[in-house]
Amino acid sequence: KLESLGVLAGGIAHDFNNILMTILGNTELALDELPPLAPARGYLQSIEKATKRAADLARQMLAYSGKGRFVLELINAGDLVREMAHLLEVSISKKIILKFNLADNLPPFEGDATQISQIIMNLITNASEAIGEKSGVIALSTGAMDCDRQYLDSTNDAIYSSPEDNLPEGLYSYFEVSDTGCGMDSATIQKIFDPFFTTKFTGRGLGMSAVLGIVRGHQGAIKISSEAGKCTTFKVLFPASDLSTSDQVAADLAVVSTEQWQGSGTVLIAEDEETVLVIGNQMLKHMGFQVLSAPDGLEAVKIFQEYSEEIVCVILDLTMPHKDGLEAFREMKAIAPRVPIILCSGYNEQDSTQHFVGMGLAGFLQKPYSMSALRQKMAEILPLEKG
Repeated sequence: KLESLGVLAGGIAHDFNNILMTILGNTELALDELPPLAPARGYLQSIEKATKRAADLARQMLAYSGKGRFVLELINAGDLVREMAHLLEVSISKKIILKFNLADNLPPFEGDATQISQIIMNLITNASEAIGEKSGVIALSTGAMDCDRQYLDSTNDAIYSSPEDNLPEGLYSYFEVSDTGCGMDSATIQKIFDPFFTTKFTGRGLGMSAVLGIVRGHQGAIKISSEAGKCTTFKVLFPASDLSTSDQVAADLAVVSTEQWQGSGTVLIAEDEETVLVIGNQMLKHMGFQVLSAPDGLEAVKIFQEYSEEIVCVILDLTMPHKDGLEAFREMKAIAPRVPIILCSGYNEQDSTQHFVGMGLAGFLQKPYSMSALRQKMAEILPLEKG
């Protein structure tokens, strides 16, 4: 059941990402052409914001399917909760008090802030619905703890983590959501991560199963304490990172430094989805490149063979008719191994690039990619072309 639903969710998200890329790319290009005080900028920024939210939903579906790619950054659990505080407060019943117990100086963990925010929102919403129309309290806490093997392997409370690997001992950051609601019996706890399982009159789908997919993707765990008729506590743990916040600042500065970067030379882009091919073409031209386009892998190899001396980079879709990305990649490398090739896919990097290991792949972009993400990748691969 999980496998078949995962394939369905992943397939829908993959196609959905192609549509979103067209909307996002055209919006970014329009914003770039408008003067700073143009009245239309506000409308376009609203479109951009909504498109990114839709892309977040697609990432949730990919996370559920096990094909999600996380945009990793260093996250402080307390800071993230503070940023979400107002949104959380307006998302629950007015009869419920939301209390924050946020620890200071927490060790950061590596994660995708959008996905982690979705977990928090989901748990808070579920806690509110467990309390119902009665008065009650939801407590959202953050902290850090050293977890030994006994704690991680404990069976007194339910711990749900990656089934393949044991969680390593060590320092974990966590956030915890407790409510004074109706609680759950052990049978319900065993079912809450099943797709489409709900204790509500009408369920809305993936729910806690998507949450579990996100947590597993971050090598974390969920610990549940609950009893029917009493409170419920969800503790979500993430392994603390060895990286420092200064490393994150340096990475952010590197992104900012490429905002005005311009390239030169000819780029070949191969993509079977016409709308994505068109927007990718426009983005590259906007960055200063000349562009050659191919609608499939067979045509891409023909163009590459003819213009290999001029081409400075190839952007190659993974799934194309006639020749897929892997076949086209092999033939291009045989013709001109010096030319860097970037792989694109709506699926995650690990699944998409597993057959390219050791073959000299220059980089990876997950669709829908923004113009800034494309520019950043091109700047990394073609550093000598910076102007």
